Amino acid sequence: MHKIFPRVRRVSSLANGRVELLGNQYPTDSVTNSHYADFTHISSLSPLVSPFKNFDELSFPQDHPGRAVTDSYYVNKDLMLRTHTSAHEVEVFRRGEDKWLLTADVYRRDEIDGSHYPVFHQMEGARIFSADAAGMKEVEERTIVIEDVPHVSATNPSQPTHDPLYSELVAQNLKLSLNSLMLTLFGGAGVGSGAPLRVRWIEAYFPFTSPSFEVEVFFRGKWLEILGSGVVRQATLDTANVSNKIGWAFGLGLERIAMILYSIPDIRLFWSTDERFISQFKDKQITTFQPYSKYPSCFKDVSFWTQQDVALHENDFCDVVRDVAGDLVEDVKRASGSLCVFPAMTPLQIDRFVHPKSNRTSLCYRINYRSMDRSLSNEEANELQSRVVSQLKEQFGVEIR
Repeated sequence: MHKIFPRVRRVSSLANGRVELLGNQYPTDSVTNSHYADFTHISSLSPLVSPFKNFDELSFPQDHPGRAVTDSYYVNKDLMLRTHTSAHEVEVFRRGEDKWLLTADVYRRDEIDGSHYPVFHQMEGARIFSADAAGMKEVEERTIVIEDVPHVSATNPSQPTHDPLYSELVAQNLKLSLNSLMLTLFGGAGVGSGAPLRVRWIEAYFPFTSPSFEVEVFFRGKWLEILGSGVVRQATLDTANVSNKIGWAFGLGLERIAMILYSIPDIRLFWSTDERFISQFKDKQITTFQPYSKYPSCFKDVSFWTQQDVALHENDFCDVVRDVAGDLVEDVKRASGSLCVFPAMTPLQIDRFVHPKSNRTSLCYRINYRSMDRSLSNEEANELQSRVVSQLKEQFGVEIR
């Protein structure tokens, strides 16, 4: 697994204290907690879970890409870092919780750019009702009417085991709850004096809900995806021994919403201890982030032949770079228009070539080294690049061109 366990320790250590910081420093977490004040609030569950808990309990198909070692951090075949807060749905429902809010760090192997980081924070909310007339009476209580995509449709159906009417009522209740949350979060920030907040619901697919929806908000001139949601899979509730219930769940990324609300351009800043960043934010106040001096980039290319019998996924490459450079790397991406782009290339590669005789593959990536709090010297960048090359050779047997 290419030194996955050391990476598990490294990325899990990054999360220490950040849930608290996101809650206390930025109002995203505290506002949401206040909005769901009568929900049970949970934030102390271990990030180490079994793949069964992370995937199988939530009806993920066996061939889902999220299961791959290139997408998730595994300790071994029986233990991994959770990739989403939904990994605890069955556990919390089984406790007897009918309405709860869970905030936690989650981990994914991903590309390197301003909006992706190997650890980030999610908030999951869920509410279940008795699947009978009394439960549906509670669901029906509402003060506004929602006009948007159908709550249930042929392309976004209710589950076979659900009464279609009950499923529609639960979806309506979900939308009422989240529209109110969106108004609380975004209604007073950048929408415009007297202008109504525009929220739209889009049909979506998630293995653990049906019908499923994504929620977008029109904010500062463009539509932005905010969260995913839906009616909880009955199989999940059955596993949790609450088969007589029906309900909804949603999940949102705290850093993503904070980046939108405060116009924060780089997710690495959430791990910064620089006072120029931290001092800009006050409790329960939404202000636009004022960038301080942006230090110069230092671009380094690396080109190599891969071994035919050794798999090198793009996320493997990005993890090698993160292992060496940490937050001193800003992104790994294709240089715009600088080189011919082959059809089989991925977005991160600036060159890809397959030798017509040997059938060997050559890849080229461009790494952008840039510190958020000081200027990197070319010598420092060269040293980092040398260590990246050394690790690529050691772990994947590449041949540098």
